[in-house]
Amino acid sequence: MKKYKIFSNQFIKNSFLIIFGLIIGWFLFHKGPATDKSESTAPMTSSEADQTDWTCAMHPQIRMDKPGKCPICGMDLIPLQKSNLEIDQDAIEMSESALKLAEVQTEQVRRGIVSKKIMLNGNIEADERLLRSQTSHVSGRIEKLYINVTGESVKKDQLIATIYSPELVRSQKELLESKSLENKYPSLVEAAREKLRNLKLSEEQIKGIEKSGIVTSTFDIYANSSGIVLNRKVNEGDHVGIGTVLFDVADLTRVWGIFEAYESDLPWIKLGQKIEFTTQALPGKTFSGIVSFIDPVIDPLTRIARVRIELTNPALVLKPGMFVDGILQSSMAGSNESIIIPQSAVLWTGTRSIVYVKFPGTEYPTFKMRQITLGATMEDAYIIIDGLQEGEEIVTNGAFSVDAAAQLAGKKSMMNQEDGKVSMAHNHGNMDMGSSTDGAMNGMDGDLQSETAVTSSVDPAFAGQLTEVYHGYLSYKNALVQSDPAKANQALSAMKDALDQTDMSLLSENAHRSWMESLNKIRGAMNNLAGREDLEKLRRALAPISEALYRSIRQFGIHDKTVYYQYCPMAIGNQGAYWLSEVEDINNPYFGETMLKCGEIRETITN
Repeated sequence: MKKYKIFSNQFIKNSFLIIFGLIIGWFLFHKGPATDKSESTAPMTSSEADQTDWTCAMHPQIRMDKPGKCPICGMDLIPLQKSNLEIDQDAIEMSESALKLAEVQTEQVRRGIVSKKIMLNGNIEADERLLRSQTSHVSGRIEKLYINVTGESVKKDQLIATIYSPELVRSQKELLESKSLENKYPSLVEAAREKLRNLKLSEEQIKGIEKSGIVTSTFDIYANSSGIVLNRKVNEGDHVGIGTVLFDVADLTRVWGIFEAYESDLPWIKLGQKIEFTTQALPGKTFSGIVSFIDPVIDPLTRIARVRIELTNPALVLKPGMFVDGILQSSMAGSNESIIIPQSAVLWTGTRSIVYVKFPGTEYPTFKMRQITLGATMEDAYIIIDGLQEGEEIVTNGAFSVDAAAQLAGKKSMMNQEDGKVSMAHNHGNMDMGSSTDGAMNGMDGDLQSETAVTSSVDPAFAGQLTEVYHGYLSYKNALVQSDPAKANQALSAMKDALDQTDMSLLSENAHRSWMESLNKIRGAMNNLAGREDLEKLRRALAPISEALYRSIRQFGIHDKTVYYQYCPMAIGNQGAYWLSEVEDINNPYFGETMLKCGEIRETITN
């Protein structure tokens, strides 16, 4: 009986523990109706995960239907919340973090006053309308020359030379002989007088001969105009004929200022505009003149047109041959309310100019490519003829990064005018990274191998176009070797024209991106160099241009050229700099004659 009671008590105790455990378990694990708090903290179900897109913060073009790793960079994917606004299928949506990493900036399209400050180089020349040639009116030998120095001043009717002339002697004898027959043949006398008049003898001289009856063997020549002797062409004892030029004389109280204008500047230059200029010969003084003539043709070699102003010069302080630096502040007629955008906003493909327009009112930054028509070029902006409206927001910095995202996402871009899928495979493991000499890598960015290894099959037509760019570069480099800023500017203009002629549609996707990077570097270095006389600035710009062009030549090649990549460790403030050369000999463009042979060949590129 006692044993039974013990068993009953133990059974009750165990039953109580079991019931108590069930109650605690019910409170801990029972899934009742969800509260607001549980909804906010509940883990994502499989159905919810299936409805979420996953993207990469660094590559927002990546879209996955489940979490994982980015196929491009290997970073963890992050969930992408859906925008409530339906976006154009050609638009590209980017995350805020991606925009910050790419340093993308936007700006609203605006209207404004269209003006441009044009820098012009030129020189003073004599007014062609005031040039005179002092000629001999008789044939003979110069017995005495009274003007012996170029640059000497002469006045009209001043005695300048004495000539012995057999012809003049004969004509005088004819006059004296005809005088004896004047009563019978008066016409003979008049004919003899007219012959002497044609020899530029005055009426007083002719009457003196008739009165004295003496034949003069020499003839005095007098200046027919006042001015400065620009060119003395004879010496004493020279034999001259009728019409022989003795001196070139110019009236320098009025002169011309002749300026060189590039093709891109011509739309801004009109007759009647004012040009202010200075000259190193007269520091601190500013002169001005009005545009009176613009060349109707462009020089096929230099691609410039001459612009002329007329100047009064009573004190003769402006001398022919002086170099002058001019400034023309211009506004384009009828364009005061034109749409203006920064140059950095425009991506140029060779046949198209495009910008990226930002969609308004989207939850996340969204952009779409748009083709535009460009007008005249300002200092750092373009005039827009068609394609944009005032108030629209466009990408002004980082447009190339946005375009790269659009290309990889298969959206419309510089490379893809129509919808189409673009391969996003990046098989770095199998990529042929190429090779480079140690010297070629010295001082470079360190990623040269990957850039030059992007090479795929390149259209020979593009290599030909790059050859023309290289020719312009060589002219620029050689002008710096000669320390000639004027030739350097002409070469830069030719190089710019060659760059504008490159057709990027000939390139594959990867090659296109690589060329765009080099192109942007070259144009950035060339920006605001036009017309610069500062050799130091022109030489500093050579370094980034050389490096960018070197990479493109290694990648795309040029036609039948051997290129020598040369290096000077003392260039650009002892930082060291490279340049490209068509010859093995070292001719240093960073120093010219000062240190002409400083440098060495780091790489030879054979095409």
